Amino acid sequence: MRLARLLPLLLSVVVALPTAAFAADKYVPLQQRMTPAEFKAAGLDKLSPDELKNLDNWLGGHGKVVTKMVDESGKPVFYPSGEKAGPVQAHVQGRFNGFNGHGQFTLDNGQVWQQADSTSFACASDDNPKVTIRRSLMGNWMMAVDGCNDTTSVKRIK
Repeated sequence: MRLARLLPLLLSVVVALPTAAFAADKYVPLQQRMTPAEFKAAGLDKLSPDELKNLDNWLGGHGKVVTKMVDESGKPVFYPSGEKAGPVQAHVQGRFNGFNGHGQFTLDNGQVWQQADSTSFACASDDNPKVTIRRSLMGNWMMAVDGCNDTTSVKRIK
């Protein structure tokens, strides 16, 4: 049972190590990455050649690793199917007039959701209403808006 819990972590490490090693092999020194004006504005022109070399060596060994999950078509996957994502609670930015079958909803947390079905129904108009988005039993996402008696299926696009 313990091994089953550690397996995803071990797999992540196995996937991340080659990526980190590849990033370290591709390190470009600061003087080549920055314009002379940027280099001077950062105060790096004040470093001795040895200090600059040490900084470049350190940066080369501490590359940034970014893991991005995408589906078969290359589109971002925000919640992998095996992940248990809790409900999203936020507010719609701007005016909400109901569901029109193709609406996009930008939330105050930066997420953007789009209606995934063609259902159209009116709700009481409101500015910045609270929304709750929950995963349904079938695995899709359902959006509920305060002041609206119905929910609709949505998909996250950002």
